Amino acid sequence: MTSSSSSLLAEDKSCISWLDEQSPKSVIYVSFGSLAATSEAEILEIALGLAYSEQPFLWVVRPGSVCDPEWLEKSPSRFLEALEGRGKIVKWAPQKEVLAHPAVGAFWTHNGWNSTLESISEGVPMLCMPRFAEQGVNARNVSNVWRVGVHLNGGLERENIDRAIKRLLVEREGEEMREGALALKEKASVCVKQDGSSCQALDALVSHILSFK
Repeated sequence: MTSSSSSLLAEDKSCISWLDEQSPKSVIYVSFGSLAATSEAEILEIALGLAYSEQPFLWVVRPGSVCDPEWLEKSPSRFLEALEGRGKIVKWAPQKEVLAHPAVGAFWTHNGWNSTLESISEGVPMLCMPRFAEQGVNARNVSNVWRVGVHLNGGLERENIDRAIKRLLVEREGEEMREGALALKEKASVCVKQDGSSCQALDALVSHILSFK
């Protein structure tokens, strides 16, 4: 089902044409949502981890998400130039369209419930980096219960990031998680169809509300 974006930020559609040029299931999509902030030290480790992995990446760096307000203007161009086109940085992306793109092989996420559901709905395995609220529970379900992702347990250091990305995009373990993610996608699809569990729950809620007269 298509829907308009709920974000107040303008979506950079240029990332879709960039994805069109990448190999299938080769790109890691990186986005930490609309609230979390990242320190300069963390942003450096993320950048170097992405570089060390040698995998193409699409990275959303939202205005206000980096503690240094000038980082977006002074750093990404030099960083991307050194990688010779292997990465792309945007301020905001059409997330559902990105996750549905055949070039995307993994999603590095904060595991907010919306992002987690969108990743499941497109069968994309996740690299989990929860920050607060329900995100820790969601990440544990993704990595330990459903086994469709990797929890970044080792800390936000470039070597750990590099290792986790390769587990998802290069190694056999990542392929198994991708197969599991596709199976979970099918289960999610059944839930929202007529007489599916989600459909029944919504009908029950509506009936409950209408019962008050």
